[in-house]
Amino acid sequence: MEFNHQNAMDILALRGEEMGKVHLVSVPDGLGSSEERNQPGKISEAILQTMPMKVEELIEEINGSERKINCVIADQSLGWALEIAKKHGIKRAAFCPAAAALLVLGFSIPKLIDDGVIDQDGTPLKREMIKLSPNMPPVNTMNFVWACIGNINAQKNIFKLMVRNNESIKLTDWLLCNSTYELEPAAFTMAPNIKPIGPLLAPKSKPTDSNCLAWLNQQAPQSVIYVAFGSFTTFNTTQFQELALGLELTGRPFLWVVRSDITNGRKNAYPEGFQERIGSRGQMVDWVHQKKVLSHPSIACFISHCGWNSTMEGLSNGVPFLCWPYFADQFFNQSYICEYWGVGLGFERDGRGIITRNEIRNKVQQLVGNEKYKSKSMALKETVMNSIAETGGSSNNLKDFVKWLNE
Repeated sequence: MEFNHQNAMDILALRGEEMGKVHLVSVPDGLGSSEERNQPGKISEAILQTMPMKVEELIEEINGSERKINCVIADQSLGWALEIAKKHGIKRAAFCPAAAALLVLGFSIPKLIDDGVIDQDGTPLKREMIKLSPNMPPVNTMNFVWACIGNINAQKNIFKLMVRNNESIKLTDWLLCNSTYELEPAAFTMAPNIKPIGPLLAPKSKPTDSNCLAWLNQQAPQSVIYVAFGSFTTFNTTQFQELALGLELTGRPFLWVVRSDITNGRKNAYPEGFQERIGSRGQMVDWVHQKKVLSHPSIACFISHCGWNSTMEGLSNGVPFLCWPYFADQFFNQSYICEYWGVGLGFERDGRGIITRNEIRNKVQQLVGNEKYKSKSMALKETVMNSIAETGGSSNNLKDFVKWLNE
């Protein structure tokens, strides 16, 4: 997409990366440069209307030159790209950047309908906790990825897309996933065609002279609360201020990533006097190099929306979680973190649906004050990182995939 293409180019330029044999091209996503891209239903609909034709034109253009396309690797949510590849006789692979459990949930849709858990549009027929298999963590039916995405039209569009993608995935030669066998054994048992190649982590880069990293260097080991909610999470003013006051109540240093749009455009939504009271104990920034932050020895815990990339980065650095999921697969990821891996805690909401300042303070104390969470996190870090060691399962899968690409 043109928007992501420009972002990628800007980041690579800042890092001084050599592109080498990688050639980036942009494809319109159907939205203007000024339109918001944080509404999954809207962006999915625009992509379906615009990108398939443009991608097929690009494939035909490249195949009309001296170089031919050997393989199409597509995000599993873009099943139409796999359909186009098959049409042109190109071998194909799908990649899931989320947990294998998300794929298993999609594959389970026919059974969920037959069992009366959801209707033909994906709407849950009742609120209940279910397991996709006996050894997978439970999930609330109201938190199915398509059921908590927004309004009813967005839900129907996302559900319809998932059903279509289930068929498109059958066209693939390889189905790759950013996970590991050890993290999700039950999911990979249910769908053995999924091959994990994770965790996919950014390579080590040169150190940067960052103010927030300099600030972290001044903090005691395992003392800092890191707070980040990804690209989509938004808060009303009440919830935003409760979060701020909760961080204040902990008495701990904190690094909080506050996007400009996190309060739906309202500027200076902090509680009165908050910034003055906090002083240098808290750092509010609009962006950080998350991998470097999470690997810093001063980090005590990660208050996270539980997006899968953030989950994998936290696990890979042995950091315990306080889970604050917003939508989509984040609720399932929370179940893994809290109930299956045991490396974090969730927050409870009050009668207004608010996570209060006292709840935040209490959960921080409970998590950071209990050594078992850090111990489990460090043990899981070793397990996860072993999967990408020279003889690890993910490394072997990636080697086999590259060998297949070169056949």
